[in-house]
Amino acid sequence: MLQRYRRLKECGVIALNKRNADYILPLNKRSLFPLVDDKILTKKLALGAGLKVPELYGLLNTQYELRRLDKVLEGRESFAIKPSRGSGGNGILVIQRKFGERYYKVDGSVYSLADIKYHCSKIISGMYSLGGLPDKAIIEACVEFDPVFSPISYQGVPDIRIIVFHGVPVMSMVRLPTKESDGKANLHQGALGVGVDIATGKTVRAVWKNEPITEHPDTLHSLIDFQVPYWDVLLYQASQSTELTGLGYVGVDMVLDKNLGPLILELNARPGLAIQIANFRGLEPRLQYVENNYKDLKTIEDKIAFAKRFFTYSAGNSYGMQSSKR
Repeated sequence: MLQRYRRLKECGVIALNKRNADYILPLNKRSLFPLVDDKILTKKLALGAGLKVPELYGLLNTQYELRRLDKVLEGRESFAIKPSRGSGGNGILVIQRKFGERYYKVDGSVYSLADIKYHCSKIISGMYSLGGLPDKAIIEACVEFDPVFSPISYQGVPDIRIIVFHGVPVMSMVRLPTKESDGKANLHQGALGVGVDIATGKTVRAVWKNEPITEHPDTLHSLIDFQVPYWDVLLYQASQSTELTGLGYVGVDMVLDKNLGPLILELNARPGLAIQIANFRGLEPRLQYVENNYKDLKTIEDKIAFAKRFFTYSAGNSYGMQSSKR
């Protein structure tokens, strides 16, 4: 065990305590957490900056408001329901189509209006919220799956996470749904984590349940060297969105809609560390390099150019960094 710990440390892998002590506590003021913990506030921030987000259909704040759910859903063939203060994908219900009075998930599961009301009631009661506090149920447009991901995704919508430090994109991964994850792009529910080269936007490594893989377990398609569309736009929006919050260390989650392009899904002030496993790289060398240089980077364009130059897999050392000095 000690040998394994030393090996991880040599590779620059940071653990939860170090992430909290060295990056989150000093750089992310707790007073700013509501801006990212509450998905409604995040939507407002993004829209105010001209960034696209899934359209909001309705918001249920109390159990009493459940009586108007049928009005909110009237004429809607597809939609997503999620807790405003949820995490880890818990409590998210995605309806793909309606037939008669029945609603269907992508896996064919059937819901009645009463079932959906009950799900919203659990959200409002705080069953899925951070700290178990009373919450709000968000009803929003269902992202239309970009078919470019069809070969490497099972049914659900993949998302792209980018870790941004002082406005500099430092590491990224694509999270791909599987049959086991019920079409959700959450690693702890069985989705895949696929590392992405910051410089090129191409996938370079993949893991499933912390084990290296090269093919999607359901589609059997190669996961390596896949070009993520809109890569430069995704990097720019990730860097831009962190400026809206004042947070120095943040995870930006985005999705690709086949009609609307990149959409901001949510921001995370405490992004998980599995992205290191997906990339087979530790975060610490990149974070330290940004810490030593970020004051010279004045614009978003500067920060992205810096990231592309130094955090590439095509050259440099085993951490995905070029060895040349600035």
